[in-house]
Amino acid sequence: MPEIKLTADQLGLISIFQSMSGATVRDCIVDEKGARLIFIVNSGQMGLAIGKKGATIQNIERVIKKPIEVVEWSDDPTVMVKNALDPSAIQEVRLTDRLDGSKAMSVIVDPRRKGAVLGRGGKNAEKVRLIARKYFNITNVQIMTAF
Repeated sequence: MPEIKLTADQLGLISIFQSMSGATVRDCIVDEKGARLIFIVNSGQMGLAIGKKGATIQNIERVIKKPIEVVEWSDDPTVMVKNALDPSAIQEVRLTDRLDGSKAMSVIVDPRRKGAVLGRGGKNAEKVRLIARKYFNITNVQIMTAF
């Protein structure tokens, strides 16, 4: 796993998130393009991070004044990608090593749910690409439907 370097701002955001939710945060990704914060929480702490009916997330968003998304950590890149998207819509995740040494990932989704998986303006797809590149050195992520 690559070393995670955090700025003072990110450390402050993580501190706010942890104190308000009680969940342990591994990382905070500032997505400038998507104008949101993506918090990576330890495995098994998703419920704690979200809170009853999303109350914890809403409270933190009010304090930070930015949209927040939470993804549960996994050492397995295929599980991590499923956690970042909607696991119920994903049929298969394939990881391939390329000849140039880079890695690529194909995510096969239910054709009826592709729009929901991609998200408005492809924001969910972008979130997966950020996570795959940062933690698993996967340079290319394709989201497609099964035929």
